[in-house]
Amino acid sequence: METRLMVLLCTAAVLSGTRRSPGAAAGRSCSDTRQVYSELGYSTGTAPLTLISGEHLRLCPQDYTCCSSQMEETLALQSERDFLKAIEDNSQFLLTTFTQRHRKFDEFFRELIDLSEKSMNQMFTKTYGRLFTQNARVFQELFVEFRRYYSGGSVSLTEVLSDFWSRLVERVFSLVNPQYQFSEDYLECVSKHAEQLQPFGDVPRKLRVQVSRAFIAARSLSQALATGRDIVNKATKLPADSECVRGLMRQWFCPLCRGLPFLRPCHPMCLNVMKGCLANQADLDTEWNNFIDALYQVSEKLEGPFNMELAADSISVKVSEAIMHMQENSVSISSKVFQGCGNPRPSPVRSKRSPNEPGTNRRPFRTYTPEEKPTTAAGTNLDRLVTELKERLRPMRGFWVSLPHTICNDERKAADVTNEDRCWNGQTRGRYLPDVTADGLVSQINNPEVEVDIARPDVRTRQLIMELRVATNKLRHAQSGQDIDFVDSEEGSGSGSDDHSERYNDDWPGHRPYVPPRSPASNPAKPAKGRERTGSKWSRKNGRVQSGAAMLTFSLLPLLLLPLVVTASPMWR
Repeated sequence: METRLMVLLCTAAVLSGTRRSPGAAAGRSCSDTRQVYSELGYSTGTAPLTLISGEHLRLCPQDYTCCSSQMEETLALQSERDFLKAIEDNSQFLLTTFTQRHRKFDEFFRELIDLSEKSMNQMFTKTYGRLFTQNARVFQELFVEFRRYYSGGSVSLTEVLSDFWSRLVERVFSLVNPQYQFSEDYLECVSKHAEQLQPFGDVPRKLRVQVSRAFIAARSLSQALATGRDIVNKATKLPADSECVRGLMRQWFCPLCRGLPFLRPCHPMCLNVMKGCLANQADLDTEWNNFIDALYQVSEKLEGPFNMELAADSISVKVSEAIMHMQENSVSISSKVFQGCGNPRPSPVRSKRSPNEPGTNRRPFRTYTPEEKPTTAAGTNLDRLVTELKERLRPMRGFWVSLPHTICNDERKAADVTNEDRCWNGQTRGRYLPDVTADGLVSQINNPEVEVDIARPDVRTRQLIMELRVATNKLRHAQSGQDIDFVDSEEGSGSGSDDHSERYNDDWPGHRPYVPPRSPASNPAKPAKGRERTGSKWSRKNGRVQSGAAMLTFSLLPLLLLPLVVTASPMWR
């Protein structure tokens, strides 16, 4: 037993002496190292021919080496470039998805708005002829505001639509009463009391709910895709600090300096280096996942109740329904206006329209069945765009915490996880013993490969976290039909008490999962009633007329008989 122990000790001593022998080390060739170094594009002018003493090394173990000081510095910079390239390559999927999806959705939404305006112009020109073209500016300005809102302008959709209906009621009221002259003050009186008159029935509310929800969701999705693209760009370009570069050099190029150019770092060692270098990016994980989830949910809303295709396609139909409602009820509406705003002055000469005058032979407005396929744009449709986006969003969750694993699973960057004994452990060929650290900045306090200052979070990363939170907050408001920029000044573009219970019955054809059963007592055929009239005025309180926009005092006027019988056909001229 003693003899066997002595043999083992002697053998170990001989081997140890052989490994440390300067003569033996100096005799080893550095040809493999020189060849790899040259293939990287560097001159071998300063590369040793054989192993030399490594006392000059600052990053690699100070053992015998094939690297000069200049080579070590050069390879350290190369390791940083390889690291940033690995991040770029593995995040290309994110960048490509956000860039391409943003471009496609943006092009699609903008073209939808253009097609909606074109559809309205064609429909109304065919129906009304010259009478529409004379009043086309009212409709043109509506779409100008729609585009401005979608492009990120500080525009309240509720105010835009309210202003549109106010201007439209003035035009239509004048056209259905051509035998009278109306001053600007008189027409202003009409528009101010439109809320009580409800000349267009319930159509303005329905259109506001439908258009607002769709436009808010579309704009928030488009903006969020651009935000995602920008955040990926910034996060992948965060520079590596000196401690990270030290760890990168030790795992990737110190084997080369040791004369073992084809030895890859052990997989656990690679993970520790990457988790240390990507500690700040890993802290994006929680907000990143929230952002991806919110994007996914808004995209689902867009193919469901907040469908932008249906909303854009319905604008002309809803407006035409509103005008026809006012025409069909023009007698009662006019009598209320004359009672509240006073008798207008008769026109001196009432022109009669020639039977052949353009605009007299009109076809009825086109109506749309729920089964009709919605308008598409940009060579695609919304369902296809949303489906493609959702397929790409799913694998994005957890991207930043999984990035170290993704990089280290590359056989060019680290040895296979099963190859535990034939890999570089930071000193030599052999098993890597330290444990793999957890994810995130705080967990790197005990990282054996990269020294991380956990008390000083990266300012740029904190800014990215805030950008993600802001974008997620906008998306979550959009899921409720709320525009966060106007949530305090209006009822969230359709999220108020009345609109919150709106169930998309006739506004969202083909999306029955979002429609709850109706109450038997409800009567969808009747529009919502306006305020009740008491006496001969619209509304009284202590003898004063009440309005949502202003309070006006009217003199008592008798109800006058209307000499004109207004037909249900359009009267624009």
